[in-house]
Amino acid sequence: MSYLHDLFNLDGKVAAVVGGTGALGSAIAGALARAGAQTAVVYQGNKKKAEEICDKLDSEGLEARPWQMDVTKEESITQTVSAIGSHWHDVEILVNASGINSSTSIMDIEETEWNRIMDINLKGVYWTNRAVARNLISKGKKGSIINMTSVSSDIPLSKVFVYGMSKSAVNNMTRYMSREWAPDIRVNAIMPGFIPGEQNSGILSDERKQSILGHSAIKRYGEPDEMCGAALWLASDKASSYVTGAVVPVDGGFTAMSI
Repeated sequence: MSYLHDLFNLDGKVAAVVGGTGALGSAIAGALARAGAQTAVVYQGNKKKAEEICDKLDSEGLEARPWQMDVTKEESITQTVSAIGSHWHDVEILVNASGINSSTSIMDIEETEWNRIMDINLKGVYWTNRAVARNLISKGKKGSIINMTSVSSDIPLSKVFVYGMSKSAVNNMTRYMSREWAPDIRVNAIMPGFIPGEQNSGILSDERKQSILGHSAIKRYGEPDEMCGAALWLASDKASSYVTGAVVPVDGGFTAMSI
């Protein structure tokens, strides 16, 4: 156990999970806290849910606090990163798990919907990554950034056109940033498969569900907790010290399937 603890423990680290009230974000926030990190559960609007998540972690003797942040406004992002740093110390582990989806067809997408998805899924991730990296680099510190993308970033899927493009851009941005900020800031992405939740509930018809399962090697949906192992690996300086610029599929074999 001492070997595994030494390899994966995050004692003394400060982590921020943006989108920390979502299914994936809350699971990862819990994993980081249980691995020893002081964890900021960053939310946009659901304060009650963020407080409930932190209260549960606090009841386990862990350190977690909610922070409100508007990912579409750079000033809000900068202020939140600074506030977390003042409360604990500088954010060294950042997980970008926020995102919105839409099932609007390609021919019917309007500019307001396009801008909303891109602002949250892409621009907000860029600004947040830059704020955390800029702070660490200016102080000569190391860090790990983990962006949550989607299998739709790799294989074009029906009904999620703008969402898929935003996540493809995040994959590319992850690789660019990994080059720019190496060796001190490692930037990687986790590419989840299908995990039913609020974000995709509107597009998971019975027919679509069967199609997804038929294209998945493991023949089932994923669970939020199944993202935690990859997140802890990428967050750990020791376990993933030679990993940057990677987009890691955790998708039940969805992207491995063709015919």
